[in-house]
Amino acid sequence: MLVFIDESGDPGFKIERGASPIFVVAMVIFEDDTAARRAQECIQESDVRRAHASEFKFNKCSFDVRDRFFSCVQTCDFKVRAIVVRKDRIYSPRLKADKESFYQYFVNQMMRYDNRVLRDAKVVIDGSGDREFRQNLNAQLRKRLGQGVIRSVRFRDSAGDVLVQLADMCAGAIARSYRPDRPEANRWREALRPKIDDVWDFK
Repeated sequence: MLVFIDESGDPGFKIERGASPIFVVAMVIFEDDTAARRAQECIQESDVRRAHASEFKFNKCSFDVRDRFFSCVQTCDFKVRAIVVRKDRIYSPRLKADKESFYQYFVNQMMRYDNRVLRDAKVVIDGSGDREFRQNLNAQLRKRLGQGVIRSVRFRDSAGDVLVQLADMCAGAIARSYRPDRPEANRWREALRPKIDDVWDFK
């Protein structure tokens, strides 16, 4: 099993200064290497790849690129699980003050309460953060999730991994659906719906 994780939004709480009111972490789950490789090839060889040569990042893609991207991946074999955090519901001083703790906590929560979906998973996470942060997150995941759930955790730069970019696009589509102030808020979540296994509204 391969799992690719990325987020939409930021861990900051100064909404009035531009921080996002919603934070989403999503994981794209492939049952095996073959399914992951086919998805990678599907995206790389698609019309949308030829039309959009740069990295697929939901918030930087046009409406047309988003439409074509999600149409492309409809034939791929994966499922999506995500956790959605409305920051106005967070009261923990530590989570509000420490961005790394915030990120680590919600990645842990999403993976811990996975409805027993994860099995011996090779996990790939967007490689943001410094080395100490990555080491701490790796240790936390292994400690909290126990044996038989995670085989390995690796961090990769999303610019060089189209499946991490897929996780970004999925997280972005879900996050957008919680923003009624944005045009076409539900458009891409609806396109992704056949692939969505669970979206957890954290409370």
